[in-house]
Amino acid sequence: MPDTAVLDVDGTLVDTNYQHAIAWFRAFRRFDVTLPVWRLHRAIGMGGDQLVTAVAGEEFESAHGDDVRDAWVEEFDPLLPEVQAFEGARDLLAELGRRGWTVVLASSGKGAHVDSYLDLLDARDLVAGWTTSDDADATKPAPDLLQVALERVSGRSGVLLGDSVWDCEAAGNAGMRSLAVRTGGFSVEEFTGAGAAAVFDSLPELLGEIDRTEFARPS
Repeated sequence: MPDTAVLDVDGTLVDTNYQHAIAWFRAFRRFDVTLPVWRLHRAIGMGGDQLVTAVAGEEFESAHGDDVRDAWVEEFDPLLPEVQAFEGARDLLAELGRRGWTVVLASSGKGAHVDSYLDLLDARDLVAGWTTSDDADATKPAPDLLQVALERVSGRSGVLLGDSVWDCEAAGNAGMRSLAVRTGGFSVEEFTGAGAAAVFDSLPELLGEIDRTEFARPS
């Protein structure tokens, strides 16, 4: 039975998805590949190991995958000071802890980015652990990062909160229930089709209805 709240970070607790889309757009342009930003946005939530093939194909991944991921970091880093926490993010972390959940952050972000988000959220005292892109060979929608996050805090079973269909698919692949917030730009129907048990427009809305969700109390 679930005892661990597993939370995605980018797009769920901090507002980064559009910065990521622009950074990927600029990174691909370095290799003379121009992709529609909407298409890149739809892939945000995958880790870079999955995203490049998804949007540019296997041939591009084989030829330029590592280089374009390095370029993405270079393009995203200057945007990092613009990132803001979503309203209710720290309140949610605190509330989950008060309710008895072990809280772990399942991020596929770079370590330096995750450190920045932890500082932005002032969350180090509210979470039992976190992951980065260094912690798994395959990122979402593969289940690896969620499994590592659970193991990191010795959790028995988890409930995931995310902002993309890739989060919900990863949860299903890991045998977890999932909840979703629409801050990543996906529709209610897309989330429920990916397995989300409930979908909310914002973190404050989730907090207001938390007693009706899997986050009411750990089992």
